Amino acid sequence: MGMMSRRQVLGALSAAAFGPASARLMAQPGERFPVRPITLWVPWPAGGATDLTMRLLAELAGRQLGQRVLVENRAGAGGTLAMPVLQQAAPDGYTIAQLPQPALRAPHIQKVLWDPIRDTTPIIQISGVTFGVVVPGGSALKTLDDVFAWAKAHPGELTVSTNGVGTTPHVVFDELFAKRGLAYVHVPYKGTSEQMLAVSSGQVMVGINSNGFAPFVDSGKLRLLVTFGEHRTKRWPTVPTLKELGLGIVATSPYGLVGPRGMPPAVVAVLHDAFKAAMNDPAHIAELAKYDQELVYLDAEDYGRSLKESFAAEKRAVERLGLNKGG
Repeated sequence: MGMMSRRQVLGALSAAAFGPASARLMAQPGERFPVRPITLWVPWPAGGATDLTMRLLAELAGRQLGQRVLVENRAGAGGTLAMPVLQQAAPDGYTIAQLPQPALRAPHIQKVLWDPIRDTTPIIQISGVTFGVVVPGGSALKTLDDVFAWAKAHPGELTVSTNGVGTTPHVVFDELFAKRGLAYVHVPYKGTSEQMLAVSSGQVMVGINSNGFAPFVDSGKLRLLVTFGEHRTKRWPTVPTLKELGLGIVATSPYGLVGPRGMPPAVVAVLHDAFKAAMNDPAHIAELAKYDQELVYLDAEDYGRSLKESFAAEKRAVERLGLNKGG
């Protein structure tokens, strides 16, 4: 009896020491999943456009799964702070995260301890975003060419806000200005709401971001000069694209959901099916439409392939722009 007790104690200690390994055993095909709430990490501030759409998606997916999907925010560092969480989490399906484009770019710009391909299991691609350049509603800057002209006439004085260093808005604007030999003062913000308030009140002259500028543009507090998509948006059909202006840039930063490395295929399949049903729910589609977003679905396999291609493309872009100073 004493020996059995000791074995049980040793077994319990072993399981505690090797949590992820035991989680893998618990998540074998055939076992029911999920049996408790799932945590979805969103690497953006609460209350922003991405957060709001992801919270609705989590609620809808929870109904499919029969368990709540709890959203946790970890904002900052240009949308990359969910990666360390995934790297340390058990690959049992109970910890997942939104993977934004900056997570594919950051490792090429600075030294990080994680790898967005090596350390994740792709689940599903959901959507992309509408990026744009905005100025205050009463600004004298009416077009993107006006912005370039002002920057040329006032070297190093133009204040430009983005949602963080190394984010898509920052990289795109840096490329546009570098090609023209122009300088600007970069003002990064953690949250879209804070940033848009700063632009609309004139604290900064220009803002570049996605989604969250929509209510400000529609109310006239901000003027949208250009968008970054392949085509003009349905919501603002009079606003040109960078591609249309001959600038050769299309950027929509598609995003999806991933889990830690080594998740069992059966668990991935359950999560994929639940979130696919959720993303196609009319309520979610309507929420995306508020920010001029559409569904851009890829299954786990295709999403994984796309992530690898994007990771390689980001490396080329960072090297071209000379942003890999810390790499």
